[in-house]
Amino acid sequence: MPPARPDDPELIRAAVEARYADLARAAEAGETVADCDPGEFAAGGFGAAGYPDTGGLPEGAVRVSLGCGNPVAVADLHPGETVLDLGCGGGIDVLLSARRVGSAGKVYGLDMTEEMLDLAREHARQARARNVEFLRGHIEAIPLPDSSVDVVISNCVICLSTDRSAVFAESFRILRSGGRLGVTDILAEDHLTPGQRVEGGGQVGCAGVSSFAEYRAGLTAAGFTDIEITSTHQAADGVHSAIIRAARP
Repeated sequence: MPPARPDDPELIRAAVEARYADLARAAEAGETVADCDPGEFAAGGFGAAGYPDTGGLPEGAVRVSLGCGNPVAVADLHPGETVLDLGCGGGIDVLLSARRVGSAGKVYGLDMTEEMLDLAREHARQARARNVEFLRGHIEAIPLPDSSVDVVISNCVICLSTDRSAVFAESFRILRSGGRLGVTDILAEDHLTPGQRVEGGGQVGCAGVSSFAEYRAGLTAAGFTDIEITSTHQAADGVHSAIIRAARP
């Protein structure tokens, strides 16, 4: 596949899908695709070290963890809630969320990569999680009806999208009144130029990254309120992992 040009959304999407399909196949073969100890994670690494407790989860779900934080904790989930994980990958956040919401709740995992969804379904089977459902689709066009979930979570996936405005609008659409968004993502310092953001995002596998101000503006434009954006650690020069919380009025 030719390298994706920063101005070609379809090529970028195809490259992202191919990359994560390869990672899923590597994980299925028993390889560890992200292996950070807590010190490496704090320095900008990705992986299961971002979670305080992965005990009891299927080993494969932990091995394929590729996130930059712990959105399950960020979102402060409660029993009985319905949750959607944007870009669920191998399912670690879906399974952790399923524990939090309990048998009265439900968790959807959305991913565009069939290979990752196959892994996630197998991990859910191993975990005997009955309150989960996995969907294939794109985070810019979520295959769920309006006002159907209480919480949207995501772990370092929105930065992979070339149309984050659509992601924010779709997240707002499927949230119920009073619902909330709690995600981790990669953001750039406001002074970085577009070229520097593309370069910094490329170092962490993202399709360029939004600045802190742009991210906030995008959420506001979609209708979100009570927006909180907090940098957690540096992932590249001028580029940071962050936790983002927002609410649908």
